[in-house]
Amino acid sequence: MKLILTQEVSGLGSAGDIVEVKDGYGRNFLMPRGLAVAWTKGGEKQVVQIKRARKVREIRDNAHANEVKQALESLAVLLAVNAGENGKLFGSVTTGDIANAVKAAGGPVLDKRKIHTSSPIKAVGKHTAKVDVHPGVVATVTLQVVKG
Repeated sequence: MKLILTQEVSGLGSAGDIVEVKDGYGRNFLMPRGLAVAWTKGGEKQVVQIKRARKVREIRDNAHANEVKQALESLAVLLAVNAGENGKLFGSVTTGDIANAVKAAGGPVLDKRKIHTSSPIKAVGKHTAKVDVHPGVVATVTLQVVKG
């Protein structure tokens, strides 16, 4: 089965790649999760759009990666969450929440899959998260989690 990947799939390819996979894997895993679409002649236009969007978002080189790193590390990221009286959160802070908070604080749009925390954030206070900006360039983002 020939498919066009819409997102990065580890071990298979990145967004915009045309791949050949077994029918069951494509039909039962990739397509229902929105990771791929069926390949068609008209799909070639979609591949061009996906690659163009990826090129705009990607970081060009180490110098640009270091600029993004400095911008991320200088940000004051405030994240308001639901919490109980003793400061314990109802749930935890996800990487998607962190990405949205960075964007709201005026930072760049981040891929939530490139954000890592040492342990789940389940209490209000000051926390840190690592962001893989570029291969070999990791930024540390400081989050202030407050009851909201």
